[in-house]
Amino acid sequence: MTRAPLIGLTLDIEPGGPQDFSRWPYHALRQNYFEAIATAGGLPVGLPHDVRQAPLYMERLDGLVVTGGAFDPDPALYGAARHPRTTLKPGRTQAELACLEAARALGLPILGICGGMQLMAIAWGGSLHQHLPEDRPGPVAHEQPNPRDEAGHDVSILPGTLLARHTGLRSMAVNSSHHQGVSSPGALRIGARAPDGLIEAVETTDGIFRLGVQWHPEFAIDPGDARLLAGFIDAARHARPQDKRS
Repeated sequence: MTRAPLIGLTLDIEPGGPQDFSRWPYHALRQNYFEAIATAGGLPVGLPHDVRQAPLYMERLDGLVVTGGAFDPDPALYGAARHPRTTLKPGRTQAELACLEAARALGLPILGICGGMQLMAIAWGGSLHQHLPEDRPGPVAHEQPNPRDEAGHDVSILPGTLLARHTGLRSMAVNSSHHQGVSSPGALRIGARAPDGLIEAVETTDGIFRLGVQWHPEFAIDPGDARLLAGFIDAARHARPQDKRS
């Protein structure tokens, strides 16, 4: 039986309170993130926010998923002043950057989802639009008014990209839940765009599965979502030919 690759998913953090899950700070992540990785053939585990331990976690993993959340990376990371609508979780961002750095050094496959894609762009030298309604006003609702388990708009997939190869598609219907977006992908290649031209996917060109998407494939809205996740898990399964636990 083929061993399921061990996939780390970055967790969110909440401050806690009297009416919350806990009175003290706690980690959390939507259940369907874990379910989607398991359905694709991976063994998902949550990653706490510990910069010092990040390299040790990456040594045990076969792949990394940088998840999304209702917060934004510090714009100082890409040399910009903070917009009033930018909301920070610095402990989470620093931990995720440490995971990205260690995963890159080890040659691990990486999947960035929504805010995870944005952080990938920053890690590869790119930058963000801090508030799309001001920076790129237009007809596309990137904070869609309908439920998140429904499509918000389509994306056009660029031919010859990693995204095109794994989905086998020219376009996908995706959900959209973000007020920031990638303005420059840095050293990454653009993999898809929204109808208004906003960057919707980024990827490396080094032959390793390192791909970020602005939507949430864990909701499985389009057939391409399952193919994308299957491609990531397959890459994680073959990332290290020798069993690093032996």
